[in-house]
Amino acid sequence: MKNRKTKAARIPEPKCLACGILPFVTALKTAKRTPLVKLQLTLVLIAAISGIPARAQDAPPLTISSPLEYQVFQRSTRLHGVIIVSGAALAATRVEARVEGTSIAGPLPGRWQRLTLDPAKKQFSGQLPVIAGGFYRVEIKTTNKVGQPTLLTVPNVGVGEVFIIAGQSNSTNYGEATQTTQTGMVTSFSGTEWSLANDPQPGVQDNSRKGSFIPSFGDALYRRYRVPIGIASVGHGSTSVRQWLPADTPIHVMPTMTRYVRTNSDGTRVSDGTLFAGMMLRIHQLGDHGFRALLWHQGESDSHQPAEHDIDADTYRTMMATIIQASRKQAGWDLPWFVAQATYHTPDDPSSPPIRDAQRSLWQPDLAIEGPDTDTLTAPYRQNGGKGTHFNDAGLKAHGLLWADKVSQYLDTVLR
Repeated sequence: MKNRKTKAARIPEPKCLACGILPFVTALKTAKRTPLVKLQLTLVLIAAISGIPARAQDAPPLTISSPLEYQVFQRSTRLHGVIIVSGAALAATRVEARVEGTSIAGPLPGRWQRLTLDPAKKQFSGQLPVIAGGFYRVEIKTTNKVGQPTLLTVPNVGVGEVFIIAGQSNSTNYGEATQTTQTGMVTSFSGTEWSLANDPQPGVQDNSRKGSFIPSFGDALYRRYRVPIGIASVGHGSTSVRQWLPADTPIHVMPTMTRYVRTNSDGTRVSDGTLFAGMMLRIHQLGDHGFRALLWHQGESDSHQPAEHDIDADTYRTMMATIIQASRKQAGWDLPWFVAQATYHTPDDPSSPPIRDAQRSLWQPDLAIEGPDTDTLTAPYRQNGGKGTHFNDAGLKAHGLLWADKVSQYLDTVLR
């Protein structure tokens, strides 16, 4: 009797390693049960499994892109807003979400709401209408085809008031003493994540690391309106209005600090657009009507400068109008701007009347809203024993209250 050769079972080559595992398992069950065949199939199965990329094996079944921890969403009316939910679900056939907590009108119902799921992209999205308030607990649940649930929770999400803050050093982290939020209801956005708004504020363009007026400002607004307050700070110390212009805007007089100004081959000077682009990035990240207003605090670096670096009031006003109008055009909506009066240097140089007049001239319906007069915060509120330009501990707290007062006057007219 002739020996019969045993042929190994043939398995079609899979289009991807992961997709090919099931045929190997099936073949193990159906092929001739000779030791050689079983050994061949087992080795091929092991090779297929080991060839799957680590990211495919380790990828979590549910990830959340929005909301983020401590994120604040801008409310649309006094009572109403939405929480935007999005993420990825690898094996889900159904995705739901709910919001639990106490709003300014009382406890939320906490009902599950179904989200839109794209099975091909394995992504989900939706909007959860809620009453303003928080912090809320947001739960997202996916269910796979065999009914197995996966649940993730974002513990602190708010619906309230959101602001962008821009300008020079007194808008960033140059204060003498770091501040913390006393209410625990004020948060800051760095551009990638949200966190409690304890100094130094993240996201600024100058990497400053000291104190700011933001905790005081946010706490005052929370105490008045009882909704979470979100802040995105994008300022840069020592900057002239010239350095905030959109890219390639002409600059005829070099500012005292020469960064962010480009000299062309023909000798003309223009803004390089870095600071404007940084501000616009945060505006786009927060989205269409994703914040209440932009608060502008700048002017010291355009006040009483050396003659070769000085600009007049008309130039300041024209440049400010250019920045405001360009930001609205690029944003695609008529975002409100507040402009402060800010020209104080020292007790011997407490203000610049021409620049103050230029700032005040911007307070028109089509341009800007009246911000605080921070020149009123004189030596008792300034660093270095009253000799400096930046604020001391008392000054930072007072600065925040001045901003909260002006913003509250505006909010009381628009909240319905």
